Amino acid sequence: MPAPAPPLEVSPTPPATTIAAPAGLTAAQVSGQRRAGGVNAQVTGTSRSYATIVATHVLSSYTTILFSIGVVLLVLGRPGDAFTSVGIGLVNALIGVVQECRAKRKLDRLALLDGAAVRVVRDGAEVTVAAAEVVRGDLVRVRAGEQIVVDGPVVAGRVEADESLLTGESDPVVRGVGETVLSGSHCVAGNGWQRAELVGAHSYAGRLTTEARKLTTDRTPLQRQIDGVVRLTMVLTLALSALVLGQAVLGGQSFLGIVQITAVLVGLVPYGLFFLVAVSYVRGAARIAPRGALVQQVNAVESVSHVDVVCTDKTGTLTTGRLTLTEVRPLGGDSSDDVRDALARYAASVTQANLTCTALAVSLPGEAWPLRDEIAFTSALRWSGQVTLDGAGWVLGAPEVLAPHLSPGIGVPGIDDGMVADRAHRGLRVLLLARTTHHGAPLRGGDGRPALPALDPVALVVLADELRNEVVESVRRFREKGVAVTVLSGDDPRTVAALASRAGIGTGTPVAGPFLDTLDDDALDELVERTTVYGRVTPEQKERVVDALRRRGHHVAMLGDGVNDARALKRAHVGVAMRSGSPVTRDVADIVLLDDSFAALLPARTEGRRIIDGLSTSMYLFLTRVAVQALIILITAALGLAFPYTPTQVGLTVLTVGLPTLCLSFWARPTAPDPHLLRNLARFVAPVTVVTATIATLVYTLLQVWLPARIRAGAISAQELAGFEAVTGVAYGEPGFVEAAVTIGAQTGLSAFVTLSSFVVLLFLKPPHRVFAAWTAPVPDRRPAWLAALLTVTFLVVASVPALASPFGLAVVPEVFAIAVPAVLGCYLALAAAFRCRVVDRLVALAEPATR
Repeated sequence: MPAPAPPLEVSPTPPATTIAAPAGLTAAQVSGQRRAGGVNAQVTGTSRSYATIVATHVLSSYTTILFSIGVVLLVLGRPGDAFTSVGIGLVNALIGVVQECRAKRKLDRLALLDGAAVRVVRDGAEVTVAAAEVVRGDLVRVRAGEQIVVDGPVVAGRVEADESLLTGESDPVVRGVGETVLSGSHCVAGNGWQRAELVGAHSYAGRLTTEARKLTTDRTPLQRQIDGVVRLTMVLTLALSALVLGQAVLGGQSFLGIVQITAVLVGLVPYGLFFLVAVSYVRGAARIAPRGALVQQVNAVESVSHVDVVCTDKTGTLTTGRLTLTEVRPLGGDSSDDVRDALARYAASVTQANLTCTALAVSLPGEAWPLRDEIAFTSALRWSGQVTLDGAGWVLGAPEVLAPHLSPGIGVPGIDDGMVADRAHRGLRVLLLARTTHHGAPLRGGDGRPALPALDPVALVVLADELRNEVVESVRRFREKGVAVTVLSGDDPRTVAALASRAGIGTGTPVAGPFLDTLDDDALDELVERTTVYGRVTPEQKERVVDALRRRGHHVAMLGDGVNDARALKRAHVGVAMRSGSPVTRDVADIVLLDDSFAALLPARTEGRRIIDGLSTSMYLFLTRVAVQALIILITAALGLAFPYTPTQVGLTVLTVGLPTLCLSFWARPTAPDPHLLRNLARFVAPVTVVTATIATLVYTLLQVWLPARIRAGAISAQELAGFEAVTGVAYGEPGFVEAAVTIGAQTGLSAFVTLSSFVVLLFLKPPHRVFAAWTAPVPDRRPAWLAALLTVTFLVVASVPALASPFGLAVVPEVFAIAVPAVLGCYLALAAAFRCRVVDRLVALAEPATR
């Protein structure tokens, strides 16, 4: 580590000139502005109240249907089923309410202004007021180290404003009389007076805050697909319910029978799918948190897996915000070692460290030399200087600024031969180190202000923005996965393009922000397809680029760290913020990168694809179950047969759907989303439904015919008769026993067939061997096959033990299973043939000419 610099001995200089304050407002004018609403009041509130948020989620169409079903079930005397229906609706609504209320609290806290007191001139005197009490027309003092709280021109003095968080411009900008400074920026040097023109919600900071506080939610493609499928299922279920219940009422069905039918029909709604979605999202967020990504919007994990364009800021995202020394080129007679030693001591002696001197001190550690005087770097000067106690003067600054002060006839090697221009074009920062020609020459003029004397060039110093360690590899991996990276920066387009090239991002022709303002939306849409680097872009222009990408059908992620990125983050499908970035940006982001690592998006994308795979497979099982049961109910109703299910038998869906979908979501693999998911669902569900429902109806009908004859002939054993008595509650020999026994026996056979065939369907979805590979290729994961086997054994055990079978409404009658189990083999053969022959595809192909 370099030794600390000794106390600075600065030669006496004349005091800085005091800037006279122009006339401010009078008390009457201030009162008038307050009455007119011209006060710098803090922006408050978001677009939706808590009551609106709760009402939106609790009274959504989905939860309303579930609540209505719950009320009906409660009236019909089935509180358990009612609790399930209402409970699922409440859980879904609660997740949405909690998520949106948490986002609202964060957004309501957003504030670009720190609320510190400022100095204004009123009634001819300088007074201190709170930032929120400044009014339009006030004369506001601007001093180094203070935040600028209103928009308006400088009317006296000169200031340097750091607008990096607002505009992305990495270097402070100098604002003189007549030039506007923006609220939310910080004065880093200078002293002056500003006239307040835009205040409160109309100021730059106010407008950004208003935009950032808007609540926005983007549903993911999978969420939209699931919503659509469930809504369609609800509509069809209501239609089927009207038909079946109408038939039951007209047929003189008992009140208890109608209640049971209603409970079964309610079970057709796949509300468990929404619960599975919530579980998958929460689990995905928990899995990627240890890898550096904090999920703030629960669906962001899935959404990031669809991303095909990542838009990113430059400073703080691709780069660390630090500089690195890349080259030191001696220009005079000094040796390389002497030049490096001088740079090392210069950097170690700086009392107000900046990025340049910090980079030099890291690369060239050295001991400080005692100083007689020091000129700190400012954006206005564009140079800094030191005079040592022995009279040696050193200056480090921009070559074009120092060049006019070099000794006549020496020239500037590196400037004259294009070396500086070449490095600047590559995005590098080039400085010139020079020493004073005359030993002991001061670095100030007679008035005490900084002034350059005659100089001799010593060396060119070349620095580069430091890329984050993981950026190059991450960009390469994104490119391999078909994800484009676009850079949106407030810096010079050439600098941005050079850095993007170092990161491995194809640059093409960089585009400057002002050019974007000349394009309409159609022209911009064309531009974004061929451009990946944008420089000098404002927050509004970043938002426009993101909008254009969305219009072109891209799924966009925006990565940023400054307030200037907040609008684009909110407009993107997925907003990603750096942990070290602005609090405003972190609060509006869907994902926060805890280690500021660009690479953390890759595991998030992988986890999102795992979620999609699990939920997509689960949709196959959910819809197959719903479609099969619905078609069985419809066919049996059309044939005039007894209703095929009891509410307790529907509880078997825990084995056929509940456990399988939960396990499959945990075992899912990170595969690419299926772009034709809904079409493939139809191609799979249609043949499974037709084959399974047809065979199931045959089994049900056969048992309805076969069992009465067996019972009346006395071919049923005493043990089997006892099983019928236990489930029906009617003793053998009593009136109605045969009818009740036949119904429960046929329902048992039907439930056994449908349950066992659902395990076969699971093997078609995740085939362990080519025997089941009729729908898709075999998978290496054998866990789904073992699960199917375990569930089969579990069901057979349940169906064989009266104490276990009774809660599910099953009669322990071996003869029933003698018909149901062989039918499962027939179902397998029929499904294998239907899938291998692509029956649905052939039927669609035949139907297409008829529709043309």
